[in-house]
Amino acid sequence: MPKAPYFVFDLDGTLVDNVYEHVLAWKTALEEEAIVVPAWRVHRRIGMSGSLLVRELAQELDARVADERVERVRKRHGEIFKSLAPKGHPLPGAKELLRYLTENDISWAIATSGHAENASTALAALNVDIRSAVIVTRDQVQSAKPEPDLFLEAATRLDRPIEEAIIVGDSIWDMVAARRAGATAIGLLSGGTSNAELIGAGAARICDDPADLMLHVDALAKLSPAHP
Repeated sequence: MPKAPYFVFDLDGTLVDNVYEHVLAWKTALEEEAIVVPAWRVHRRIGMSGSLLVRELAQELDARVADERVERVRKRHGEIFKSLAPKGHPLPGAKELLRYLTENDISWAIATSGHAENASTALAALNVDIRSAVIVTRDQVQSAKPEPDLFLEAATRLDRPIEEAIIVGDSIWDMVAARRAGATAIGLLSGGTSNAELIGAGAARICDDPADLMLHVDALAKLSPAHP
């Protein structure tokens, strides 16, 4: 008998309402390094590795950035983000969803492209016990999204095949990384990415937010190869 599927969640925009604070923090940090791009272009890259975000946006301006500038932007983004989002605000249903999964013995993990120092406030807002929960941050893997490393590491820590995972995210980078990992992807609209874009990137189904997803947990589980 196959085991029940398990869930791996992105964090920002998926469980916590902070995507637009990230956009403003990145835009400001980039402008301090004379990399001036429209906010919508920044938003399109939220969810991917921060270093890759900086390099791609600079490339759009036909600019090349040295490693030390990339690191300055990344660190500055973290500082600005903390000032804009000093307290994380869970998305509707996020805490209830994690509690429901735990109470029903459904395994779950969180895998975020953010570094540990930027994820701590969001995790605290969700009442996640970092001592017992499986949390994978950018610091702990070689490559972040759209590469699948974060999700593969979460599967390893849960000691489960990645093919049995249902990966939940709000960006196209989550969907691409899930597809590359060989997992089932569920897209949430709570990060500002459209239904069509999420499906085009590989989402098997779309939900509005965690509260909507919780209404369909049993049905979503059947999308996984764990329930043929």
